[in-house]
Amino acid sequence: MINKRLLIKHLLAHNDENSFYDKKRKIDISHKEGKAKFLKHVCALSNSNPDNNSYIVIGVEDEDNNIIGVDFFDDSKIQNLINAYLTNPPIVQYENIPFPHLPDDKVVGLVTIRSTAKITSLRKNIWKYYGGSVFFRDGSMSMPKVFDIEIKDVNSKIVEAIEKHAQNNIEHTLNGVFEFMNTRVDFNAQYKVFKEYFVVCWAGQKKIIKDEIFFSRVDIELINEQVRLFFSALDEVSIDIDDNSFKIIEYVNLGLQNSNKYYQLEETIIKFEDNAQYNIDTRLLFEPPQFDKKDLHHIYNINNTLLEKLKKGITLTAREEIDLKNLPATYLICYLNLFHNAIDKLNEAKPYLKAYNKEVYDLYKESLRILRKVKYS
Repeated sequence: MINKRLLIKHLLAHNDENSFYDKKRKIDISHKEGKAKFLKHVCALSNSNPDNNSYIVIGVEDEDNNIIGVDFFDDSKIQNLINAYLTNPPIVQYENIPFPHLPDDKVVGLVTIRSTAKITSLRKNIWKYYGGSVFFRDGSMSMPKVFDIEIKDVNSKIVEAIEKHAQNNIEHTLNGVFEFMNTRVDFNAQYKVFKEYFVVCWAGQKKIIKDEIFFSRVDIELINEQVRLFFSALDEVSIDIDDNSFKIIEYVNLGLQNSNKYYQLEETIIKFEDNAQYNIDTRLLFEPPQFDKKDLHHIYNINNTLLEKLKKGITLTAREEIDLKNLPATYLICYLNLFHNAIDKLNEAKPYLKAYNKEVYDLYKESLRILRKVKYS
């Protein structure tokens, strides 16, 4: 089994970006330009490597390979995005890889791309790229190309050697367990071995709400691969474990004017097999809360007024500061209740919330995370 942290180190050590490997400081698929660029790179890497894996490492400085990390990205629906925009889409997996020197809320993103051995192209127009476009890697660049010959496999042996050197061993596994348990000692850290092979560590702050056990600030890692499987800084989750599986149900706390409820968002089940294989299945459970349209119009207008004040740099009252914390979630609720312009307002608010303070900007990112899960389902 491949230790993904070692794999990233080997990729970074392998010269520079090339036809099977790309690196990015960050990606942003919350808008069309970011989606288009990401799809272009996936398309190019898939076409350039029909017989082996390709990789994108996210959270690395381009000039010196310094690992700076990115925010945890738990969009389990990224394959849906790929399928929607690409013809002959590759199999794409996004994983969050922790590194010891990074803060707890930062990871390195690893995108693994496995071609179907067919030419991948854009299915439809997006940003400045036209439907039908085909991209290939030209050195470190993803370029549109006309092709009329069979693609030659030149990377399989190199990629195979890199992946072989990133294989796990008992020392890496034990070090991973000790590292997790020691760094999360204040969060009820635990571990369990599945099928005599897989080691899962998890930690979180335990809460009991109406006789049900929930955890917040949850961190779960599959130690064998050094992959952070789940992270929730703001929400509550329930955890159920048996001999063959590890199940997480994520909840979100939504409502209007401090009248909030917990809603199931998504179920993730990690199933462990006897043949040293595992798979992760996710299922969206979320059903948007519905509210009176008159009340929503009133709150929507309050949000718009707050946004205008932020734009103009007008000092907010104490009451308005409280409303500002609710602004991302209420724009989200308005959008889920068919206020279609609410999502544009939420995107418009991003730079002003980011400049205001970290707390409201984190709440903004949380609303976008929920929206991504819902949208690509």
